[in-house]
Amino acid sequence: MGGNEVIREFRNEDLDEIMKLWLKTNQSAHSFIDGSFWEDHYESVKQMLPQAVIYVYEDEKDHTIMAFTGLMDQYIAGIFVSEKIQSQGVGKKMLTHLKHINDELMLHVYQKNERAVRFYLREGFLVEKEQMDQETGEMEYQMKWNQK
Repeated sequence: MGGNEVIREFRNEDLDEIMKLWLKTNQSAHSFIDGSFWEDHYESVKQMLPQAVIYVYEDEKDHTIMAFTGLMDQYIAGIFVSEKIQSQGVGKKMLTHLKHINDELMLHVYQKNERAVRFYLREGFLVEKEQMDQETGEMEYQMKWNQK
């Protein structure tokens, strides 16, 4: 990352690229869930995604989308970062952007996605409750962050 990255709002022509990123990162981060689960939900997510407020993180030079996040009101539907640039601060930049425009944020994260759980705890999110995701049968945390 050479300092030519920018966070900007989603454009319709981004949809195919962010959907590829959505599928790849979900399958990678959630190896405990059969990969076909994400493939089965691909089209419905593609239909719903434009209804969310989406921010993309792209390289200004070649316009490659390296990350994106979806927000529905104050609910973070996910922060998706290309495997090539994970653990380089991009998720934190995306989350900081969301914190600047919201006083409160909420999300769900699978307990087995320990890397994401640690990230959100480090970023000031608190676990509000534990519950089972009915679709996958996996336990998840509902987490919340408030502006102090």
